[in-house]
Parts: sequence; C-alpha cells; structure tokens
Amino acid sequence: MNTFLAFKRELKEIPIATSWMLNDIAEMKGRQQLFIQQSPQKLKVLRENAIIESAVSSNRIEGVMVADKRIGTVIFGHNNLKDRNEEEIRGYRQALDMIHVQSAELTVNENLILKLHQLSRGDIWDAGKFKEKDGDIIETYPDGRQRVRFKTVSAADAPDFLSKLLDMYKYMTRDKIIPPLIALAAFNLDFLCIHPFRDGNGRVSRLLLLLELYQHGFEAGRFVSIEKAIENTKSQYYETLELSSRNWHEGKHDPWPYINYLLFIIKDVYKKFEERVESIKSPRGAKTELVLSTINSIPGTFSLRELESKCPGISRDTIRAVLKQQRLQGNFVCQGRGAGARWGKNNKGNIY
Repeated sequence: MNTFLAFKRELKEIPIATSWMLNDIAEMKGRQQLFIQQSPQKLKVLRENAIIESAVSSNRIEGVMVADKRIGTVIFGHNNLKDRNEEEIRGYRQALDMIHVQSAELTVNENLILKLHQLSRGDIWDAGKFKEKDGDIIETYPDGRQRVRFKTVSAADAPDFLSKLLDMYKYMTRDKIIPPLIALAAFNLDFLCIHPFRDGNGRVSRLLLLLELYQHGFEAGRFVSIEKAIENTKSQYYETLELSSRNWHEGKHDPWPYINYLLFIIKDVYKKFEERVESIKSPRGAKTELVLSTINSIPGTFSLRELESKCPGISRDTIRAVLKQQRLQGNFVCQGRGAGARWGKNNKGNIY
C-alpha cells in the first residue's frame, strides 16, 4: 500500500537501470509465443520440472524441506504424507495447479489470498486465516543473537491494509498508472511488509507474483521456476527486501532495490526459458535432451545424485540410460562405482 501511495504522490521518472530491464523483458515477452508454439512434448517436460522446482524451492526458502527420494511422491503421488513439511509442499503444488489452469478467471482479492494461504499451509490450525497476534520479522545470527529485521503491520490493522493494497493495485493496473511489472513488484513488496499471516507470507507472495505475471501475459514462469531462481539468489532477496522496507511505515522507503531484484529474476527466468527450449532437440526425446542440457551447464565433474537433484522431474533410470549411452559413445568418463561415482566430460568438451 505505502509503495503505491508513494508512486501516486510522486513518480517523476523510472530509474535508468529499471527501464533497461523493462525493455529487455518486453522483448523477451514478444518472442515467447514463438517458443511456446514449438513441440508440446518439450514444453510438457519443462512444465513438469518447473512445478516440482517451484513447490520444493518456495518451501525450502522458508526452511520446509523433504528428502530428495520423496519429492516425486509428495508432488505427484496420492499416497499418505508423512509429516507437516510434506503437507505444505503438496499444498503449494495444488495452489500452483489452480494458478496454472485458472489464471485468466481468478481475481486477485482477499478471498483468493486466503485460499492460497490455506492450500500452501496444509491442515495447520490457522491456514487461510489472518494473524491473530502481532509478530515482527526476527533475524537470528549464528551465535544465537537476534534482531528485529522489520516491524510488520499489527494484527488488528493487517486486513484493512491488505484491502487498501488490493484497491490500489486494481487502480494502478486498470488505469495503467505505472507499467504492470512495476505494479506487481510494488504489490509484492507491500504485501510482504503488511505480513498478514502468522506464517507463510513469503510463499503466498510468490504464488501471487506468478499469478499476476500470467494475468499480464508473462508466461515464462510456466516453464522455468521463478521460486527456484529466487532460492538461488536468496541472499539478494533478503538484502533488497530489507533495504526497500526501511521507513516503509512512514512512506519514506526506497522501493527500487527490491523492484529491480524482482525484474532481474523475471528477466533471468525468460533467459533460461529460451535457452532450455532451444537446447531440447526433439528427435532424441525431450527428457533425454533436458538431462544433456543440464549436464552441459555443470562445470567440472558430477555424481549421479547431484545430477538427479538438478533434474527432479526425471527418473533415475532415464538419467542412468543417458549416462550409459554417452559413456559408450566416448563422450564421458566415469571414476568410481555406484551413485557416488564422479562423471566428467572427456577431452572432446561438451557432449553435443
């Protein structure tokens, strides 16, 4: 809310670095349909991989994790789940399903936000409910010391602040007061500063970011995980969020560090989307190509276990078959035995 109020009062110009990123993303958006029209089988593999990475990464940012061998069962299985962590990860996947399928029909409002929170928090007692007690964002140092990183909006005021934020977002996007990418980044910042839930605010903010991108025609997040890109730059995420939330309550904050960070993430996702679609050559099979593309991105040697973690939507048998064939063709050498053996490219360089 306070970011939108500041923009409404005075937004004389957009920083040059921000303008450059907006232009780059606009060019990539213009090319996205050409990539999407390519082989549906290629995109199916990328989409499945993105769902897995999104559900796992968004939760892992908040310290919610499951064993690698359980990921496929938790994301796509129908078996009973073992613990709260697995419930939250599957719930996040269900929220992603709703956004991917219904994005055009969904309205960003209070009911939807509560629904996304309910799904992503599983069966916990306050899932889908606003926080009942005040709670600041606390940072704990390795030596046990703590500090208040940010003082959030009080529990009593949070619903009203969120309602005003939703009204401002609707006004800013409907009347095109500011570019849509800046509007959704500003919404994301204000949502996190309001902090309407006891827990799960970060995960809901990322689901809303994905939905708002889809609703403004930015589709790359369907095929490359935005949540994974944020997890890979987690220190920058927290650093820019802290910089942009200083003096937020007084409306004297600087929103551009966090806005520029999110624009960087969106641009990076588009870049990876184009690279992955171009690297998958359908004659060899989409999953095989994704494994080979992943291997080419790994510097030095790697183990089967490490390669599996980078290809979460692909079975170990498929990965083993690819490695075996490449070894027979003389493209790889293997040192050691079993899952811990180190694989590496031979002197030919890349496997293509």
